[in-house]
Amino acid sequence: MFNTKSDQGYIAVVDGVKRKTLVHGEKTLMTEFLLEKGKTLPNHSHSQEQTGYLVSGKIMLFIAGEEFEVNPGDSWVIPGDAEHSAKVIEESVAVEVFAPVRGDYLP
Repeated sequence: MFNTKSDQGYIAVVDGVKRKTLVHGEKTLMTEFLLEKGKTLPNHSHSQEQTGYLVSGKIMLFIAGEEFEVNPGDSWVIPGDAEHSAKVIEESVAVEVFAPVRGDYLP
């Protein structure tokens, strides 16, 4: 699968948080998140492991009771079933890979 950059196809997750599946294969799925300053991604969990990279902006990431200040170039892994949330400090763009594939994120 190959995907070219486009401003189309974003889906609202919650107020101020949009996502777009970029590519997916048999075992992984890559998603881009657009995060508005001052918004929050509520606490949640899912069975997939989630590996992320902050492209731009600044967020606070909360993973299983730990708090992390995330700046451009920082990366993380959230184990499957771990409770996590985020607070958006600055307009941000993050890219995350889910394994196994999240069926609810398939286009």
